[in-house]
Amino acid sequence: MVLGIHDDARVRTLTFRRPEAANSFSEELYRATAAALDAAAADDSVSVVVLTGEGKVFSAGTDLKEMAAIAQAVASGDATPETGKGFQILMDAVVSFPKPLLAAVNGPGIGLGLTILPHCDLALIAEGAKLSAPFTTMGVAPEAASSYLLPRYLGPQKANLVLLWGHSLTAEEAVESGLALRVCSRDEVLEETLDLARELAAKPLASLLATKRVITEAHREAVLAARAREDAAFSELLKG
Repeated sequence: MVLGIHDDARVRTLTFRRPEAANSFSEELYRATAAALDAAAADDSVSVVVLTGEGKVFSAGTDLKEMAAIAQAVASGDATPETGKGFQILMDAVVSFPKPLLAAVNGPGIGLGLTILPHCDLALIAEGAKLSAPFTTMGVAPEAASSYLLPRYLGPQKANLVLLWGHSLTAEEAVESGLALRVCSRDEVLEETLDLARELAAKPLASLLATKRVITEAHREAVLAARAREDAAFSELLKG
């Protein structure tokens, strides 16, 4: 199983389980996480979802070996309409997820391991964890509406350092920018996140749904527009 699913006190924890690949996202993990979020959204016994990674890494983003194979399939004309669609399917599920979404960032976050955080309603991050988005190093474009969301959190100058230069953020910088609530020890980051999740899950679900909706709708159209621009740029670069 590439994704662990555990329920406790109306909190569902989704654990990325590809530690041998630094919890990078394969097509299987993209689709499994999306399906789990969709299931949690429809399950009235779940009020809050927590994302975390198994082992010492939160997520290294897209599985680069698989991405290279997908790029080759696209370039050779062997791709099907569903080839490489896992990322978009996951982001559709994340952006539309109606319930509180928390992250226990247990270690480094690269690519999606960083860009998913602005979509989370709360995140705690482990001491020493660094976040980076090396898209230009890999010859691709930003993802997950990060071209819109990171400047909102970091300001344009630091966002340019992260997105154009690939500079990493420390755990402390993530907290200073509002990408994370606080820094925790690596051993306690998940439990501290779950404590907050259980406290939140004790509140009326209808109120949680309504409150998240009015918060996210303020910038939903901008997020969707940024994703469309990024997907078009990424697709064009992938062909090359």
